[in-house]
Amino acid sequence: MAAEDHERTALRLDKWLWAARFFKTRSLANQAIELGRVRLQGKRIKPAHSTRVGDALEIQVGETRFDIVVRGLSSQRGPAPVASLLYEETAASLVKREQAQLLRRHGQEPAQELKGRPTKKQGRDLRRLHGDAE
Repeated sequence: MAAEDHERTALRLDKWLWAARFFKTRSLANQAIELGRVRLQGKRIKPAHSTRVGDALEIQVGETRFDIVVRGLSSQRGPAPVASLLYEETAASLVKREQAQLLRRHGQEPAQELKGRPTKKQGRDLRRLHGDAE
């Protein structure tokens, strides 16, 4: 009986992240937790950590960061509308995500495309553009 009550008030973090649809599989959720991409109130935790209603989580999925508060527990993965009821995203997190999405929509930063030194051809083109003699 005590084990059943514990299940209703707490759930493994990796299982909850999977059920809330932040990650496609539990193993991906587990890996993200191990890499420190999921934090509880700013602290690193383990995949078997017991998640409870009211916990504040910081979740990094790719380039997107979510700051959420756990509002419900479920050990079963359901449809997205049901999964979204398991958490509430903070207002600041929503604003940051919308701004990042707007920046991505208008084009990425040119410096992200640069990788390493220019090739010989790119160097010649740059010198020609600046008017330097070859």
